[in-house]
Order: sequence, then C-alpha cells, then structure tokens
Amino acid sequence: MKKVLIVDDAQFMRLAIRNILEKNQFEVAGEAANGIEAIQKYKELKPDIVTMDLTMPEMTGIEALKAIMEYDRGAKVVVVSALGQEVQIKEAVINGARSFIVKPIKEEHLVNTLNKILDINKSI
Repeated sequence: MKKVLIVDDAQFMRLAIRNILEKNQFEVAGEAANGIEAIQKYKELKPDIVTMDLTMPEMTGIEALKAIMEYDRGAKVVVVSALGQEVQIKEAVINGARSFIVKPIKEEHLVNTLNKILDINKSI
C-alpha cells in the first residue's frame, strides 16, 4: 500500500484528504500541521509521497519542501494549495514539487495525480 504524509495546518483539510486517500487504497502514514513537523515526520515515516500545503505557521510549505528535497532528492511532494497562489506554486515546482492540486480538492484529481506520480517513478 502506498504511504502518504499529509501536511496542512487546517485539521479539517487533513481529515478530508485522509478520507479520500483511505477510501482509495492509500495508507496515511502520518499528518503534520506545519513545515517543521513535516520535515520531522518525513524523516521518521519515510512516506512514498507527501501532500503539502503552502501557507502554514512556523514554517511554510516552500521552506519544508526545500528541506525535504535537501534531505531526499527523490522525495515525491505534491503541493495542495488554494487558488491565487500561483507564484508560490511555481516556486514549489522549481524547488522539486512533482505536481500541484488546487483547493477545493476534487477526489478523482487527487487520486489520479498521486497514482500517476507513484507509477511514473516505479518504471524509472
């Protein structure tokens, strides 16, 4: 089963993502409410893929993404963020994010995006 780390400061959003993923045969390895937790949990849990919000307290998603990519160049991170954050999304992709999903999340789009990234990397 594919292990996912969900990173978002909003508990309701983490729960919504968790529900979608568990319903679609993903294992939620853990959750983080900010970038600092995200880095710690990434190192501890070694997930197959991460969903990363950009706007969070203490450490932004961009800062956490950079730290995770520095720790593991092969990390698979998908940005999940609100409309109107195009500049930050572009910066995230430049810094290693594999894709991005705009909130509000559509179940099919989230599942397809994660599966596509995980499948691409199996064949490499």
